[in-house]
Amino acid sequence: MMRRIDGKAIAARIRERVKDRVSKLHSTPGLAILLVGNDPASHVYVNLKQKACEDVGIHFEKYEYPADVATSELAVTIEKLNARPDIHGILVQLPLPSQDENAVIAAIDPRKDVDGFHPRNQELLAQGKPCLASATALGIAKLIDATGAELEGLRAAVIGSELFTQSVRILLAERGVTTDRLDPNDSLDAAGTYDILVSVVGKPGLVAPEIVKDGAIVIDVGTTRVAEAIVGDVSPEVEKEKTGWISPVPGGVGPMTVAMLLVNVLKAYQLK
Repeated sequence: MMRRIDGKAIAARIRERVKDRVSKLHSTPGLAILLVGNDPASHVYVNLKQKACEDVGIHFEKYEYPADVATSELAVTIEKLNARPDIHGILVQLPLPSQDENAVIAAIDPRKDVDGFHPRNQELLAQGKPCLASATALGIAKLIDATGAELEGLRAAVIGSELFTQSVRILLAERGVTTDRLDPNDSLDAAGTYDILVSVVGKPGLVAPEIVKDGAIVIDVGTTRVAEAIVGDVSPEVEKEKTGWISPVPGGVGPMTVAMLLVNVLKAYQLK
């Protein structure tokens, strides 16, 4: 059987460190989140982020909008938040119902882009310069590090979008890992040749045992509500039939993303 990577425990330790550092600051870091529409999962994620901020002493503000809000209205709010010295991080909860995500992200001051998706932060990350990287990608890298595996020379595959793959690729390259992107709409047979497999799709059962290499590190980012349960992209049979490491859903990438978001807010505060 695969060994589980306890993201919840790792995240708890990171949050304690953030709480300690925040308590020693002369002023309070601030995070603002824009939440659009009524998607239940998005509301759950924002509530988790709010609670995490409150737990570590970060000021939190939430701006809610109907699903049909204009992209321009979101941009106006972001511009106001960009100008506020007490708000150090700005996050737009994705995905958006119908708005132009690229335009909304581009409106955020890169120094306050705690999700790490602004083109300027992507550029700085690729250059190995100080920046705010994707909180989820940072969490994934931490989970992979936690296995203690020798990463130099390994090959990784990310099943998901190019935008997300880019951040993971750069962070893993720093560890000597070569990363490719696999399109979830294509055949995934090639996935079975990779040492590290990351799935970021939101399609239960997408990753079956036959496309997982024995001994692989499997990071499950997908989250889908099925009945009363939250499940990932990786079939439960993978954990039973294969060897290696796996991040569970829930309890893997989710808590790590929240923890690394707090780290990014603190970093944005210090950059300012």
